[in-house]
Amino acid sequence: MTSSTEAEAARLRLPPGFHIRAFDSVGSTNDEAKALARSGAGEGTVVWARRQESGRGRRGRAWSSPEGNLYSSVILRPARPPGTAAQISFLAALAIAETAESVLPDPDGVRCKWPNDVLVRDRKLSGILLESEQGSDGDVAWLVLGVGINLRHFPATSGYEATSLIAEGAPQMAAGDLLEIYLGHLSVWYSCWLAHGFAPLRQAWLDRARGLGQPILVRLADRTIPGTFADLDSDGVLLLDPTDGGPRQRIAAGDVFFPGPPTG
Repeated sequence: MTSSTEAEAARLRLPPGFHIRAFDSVGSTNDEAKALARSGAGEGTVVWARRQESGRGRRGRAWSSPEGNLYSSVILRPARPPGTAAQISFLAALAIAETAESVLPDPDGVRCKWPNDVLVRDRKLSGILLESEQGSDGDVAWLVLGVGINLRHFPATSGYEATSLIAEGAPQMAAGDLLEIYLGHLSVWYSCWLAHGFAPLRQAWLDRARGLGQPILVRLADRTIPGTFADLDSDGVLLLDPTDGGPRQRIAAGDVFFPGPPTG
């Protein structure tokens, strides 16, 4: 018997090469996608669920997943080394940002926050989680791109301010409709990256970058470094000019915070 989620998925207009496996509920769309990837599922396989029982974000953080938001994971097979494949987080952020810009009354409020967040008026809108497996040739055998976008709900947390598209003025829409928009933008940026590399993504991301040229705090595993967000390197690494006048630092992994309250 076809579920309502499967019926909704069947009517969506997808980019060429994409097809959906739809579920009412899963533990994690990334876990479902990883199992499919290991069993040979092709590039462009999308796992979509109305809710997740055990959603995960970066570094194993729990991701609140009530019904009404968008939860999807896409299997990609880019045949790139792991370090290069990690750039997919930037194209995912661009796809989410363009999705938000297309439905919000004030697209100027959308910004990208290093390394892979999308903000609306300084409030977190989405989460991105990349998981991959390396092949015998050294390239990734497959990569799962997990994305959650707050459409109707957003968590109340003490660590950061969050928001949803509806809270920011987007029209009422079904999660499937948002998925259709997002996959359209994702397909364009993925094709661009495969054909032209990171350079066009880097520029588009910098055009939306939150905090570029401004004071930020970078929290590492063992310390927090205050400085100025100077630039994004050619490989996606954040370039930081420390406040203490020390040499410019390349930050490959960390969390960025902005001094002061979020803007309204």
